[in-house]
Amino acid sequence: MSEKKVSILTAFKTIIWPRRNLVFIGLFLIVVSKAASFVAPVASKYLIDDVIANENVPMLKILVLVVIIAITVQAITSFLLTRILSVQAQFLISELRAQVQKKVLSLPIRFFDNTKSGALVSRIMSDVEGVRNLIGTGLVQLVGGTITAVVSLVLLLNISVEMTLFTFVPLVIFGIIALKAFKIIRPIFRNRGKINAEVKGRLTETLGGIRVIKGFNAEEQEHKIFENGVDELFQNVKKSLTTTAFMTSSATFLIGVATTGVMGFGGYKIIQDQLTIGEFLMFTVLLAQMIAPIVQMSNIGSQLTEALAGLDRTEELMNQTPEADEADRTIQLDTLKGHMEFDDVSFAYEEDKEVLHNISFNVPPGTVVALVGSSGSGKSTIAGLAGTFLNPQSGTIRIDGSDLSKVNLSSYRQHLGVVLQDEFLFEGTIRENILFPRPNASEEALQKAIKAAYVNEFTDRFEDGLDTLIGERGVKLSGGQRQRIAIARAVLANPKILILDEATSNLDTESEALIQKSLSELTKGRTTFVIAHRLSTIRKADQILVIENGRIAEQGTHDDLIAAEGRYHNLFTYQARI
Repeated sequence: MSEKKVSILTAFKTIIWPRRNLVFIGLFLIVVSKAASFVAPVASKYLIDDVIANENVPMLKILVLVVIIAITVQAITSFLLTRILSVQAQFLISELRAQVQKKVLSLPIRFFDNTKSGALVSRIMSDVEGVRNLIGTGLVQLVGGTITAVVSLVLLLNISVEMTLFTFVPLVIFGIIALKAFKIIRPIFRNRGKINAEVKGRLTETLGGIRVIKGFNAEEQEHKIFENGVDELFQNVKKSLTTTAFMTSSATFLIGVATTGVMGFGGYKIIQDQLTIGEFLMFTVLLAQMIAPIVQMSNIGSQLTEALAGLDRTEELMNQTPEADEADRTIQLDTLKGHMEFDDVSFAYEEDKEVLHNISFNVPPGTVVALVGSSGSGKSTIAGLAGTFLNPQSGTIRIDGSDLSKVNLSSYRQHLGVVLQDEFLFEGTIRENILFPRPNASEEALQKAIKAAYVNEFTDRFEDGLDTLIGERGVKLSGGQRQRIAIARAVLANPKILILDEATSNLDTESEALIQKSLSELTKGRTTFVIAHRLSTIRKADQILVIENGRIAEQGTHDDLIAAEGRYHNLFTYQARI
C-alpha cells in the first residue's frame, strides 16, 4: 500500500474549507472569547495602580462589572463553540465512516480474502475519529491559542521589551523541540492504527470461531496471541508517551527559566521605579496567558498528528481500486434471458499461476449446468466468474450476447442469486433473513418462498415462528434449517442467474431430500450453476462439466457421461459404492 501522507493543506482543502461558513462563525466566536479573556489581566493593573492606590470605589464597581460581563461572554461563546464546531466534528466523523464503509463495500472479493474483517471494522470506526481535532476542539485550541499568544505578546512588549525578549528565548527553544518531536510521533501513531486493526481483527476472529477454539482446547493459545498483540500496542503507546513526556518536561524547565527571569527583571525594575506593581502583576498574568496555549500546542500537535495519521490510513483505503470501473461498464441490463457463454476464458489468482486454462462452454437460458471435479480443480472459480466476483485474465464471458466485463455490475447482480455451502445468515429473525434481498416484498411473496423451500416445515414448530431469533450467523439453527432459509431467500430474490455452491453437502438424508425438492423448485426457468460433490444430486442437470486441473475434461448429460465410461463414470460409480 502507498505510504503517501495527508498534509495539513490537503486536510484543510478537503475537510475544513467545504465547511467554511461554520468554521468562520467558530473563528469569530473564538476571537470574541479570547478578547474577553484579556479583560481580567488588564483590569488587574488598574485594580492595583488606580483603584487600590487611590481608594477609588466607583472605579472598582465599574471594573467588577466589566470583568463579570467578560466572564459571561466567555461562557456563552464557549457553549456556542461546542455546540457548533464539536457537534459538526461528530457529524463529519459519522459522514466519513459512511463514506469509508461505502468504499469498502465497493472493493473486490479478493480484497476481503486478504484482509481481516475486524481490521476493516477498526479502520472504518476508529481511523476517522481524529478529524474531530481538525474541525472541533483541536481547531478551537489551535486558533484560540494562537490569538491569545500573539495578543499577549503585543501587550507584554508594550509593558517591557527586555522582559518579553528574555521570556521569548526559552519559548523558541521549546518550539524547535516540539517540531522535532511531532516528526517522530506521526509514524508511531500511523503504526498504532495498523497494530490496533490487527489486534481487533484477531479478536473478532477469536470470538467468531469460539466453537473451534473450545473444540480444540486452544483457549490458552488464543490468549497468548492476543496478549502479544496487546503488548505490541502497549510498546507503541509507550514510545509516543515517552516523546510527549520529553516535550512536557522541556516545557516545564523552560517555563521555569522564563518565570525566574521575570521575577529577577521585574523585581529590579520595580526597585528602580521603571515598573509599577500593577504593570508587573499584569505582565505575569499575560505571560501565563501566552505560555499556556504555547504549551498546550504540544498537546494539540499530538492530536493533529494522530488525526493526520488516521487520515493517512483512511486515504489508503479510499484510494483502493474498486471492484469495477463503472466508466467501462456502460451496458445496462434491464431484462435478462440468462444465456451465458464462456469463450476461451483463463484466470489466475496470482501472476503466472493460472487456475483456469482456455475454458469454453455454452449455457442456454433456463438450463442447469453442473460443475464436478476434485477439490481445487477450478469449479468455484468458474462460479465466481459467472457471479462477477472475479474477472477473467483473458477470454470473454457473455451474458445474452453482451461482454460481461462491460455490463454494469448492479444491473447484472439484480438478476443474480447465490446459495452457498456455508450459507451466511445475519443476526435477527428468520423473517428478516428471508426478506434480505427484497425487504419490501409482499407477505404473499414471502409465504411462497417459505413454502418453496420447506421452511414452514420447521418454523411451524417454533413458538415465535418466522419471528424466531436465530443468533449470530444462525447458530441456533441446524445446517439443514439454515440452508432452507438461504434457499427461501434466493426464491424471494427471483433471480435469472443462480449459483448453488455445494448447497446440499454436509446434510443429513432427510434434510437433503427436502432441500433437493426446494432446489428443483428454485431452478425452474433459471440459468443455474451447480457445484456438487454428491453426484447423485445432479443427475437431472442439462449438462455436466467435469473440471480437472483447470480444464474441461468431459462434458455432457449424466447418461452421456456414464456411457462414455470416463472420469465422471469413475467418480459416480465410486460414490455409489460408498
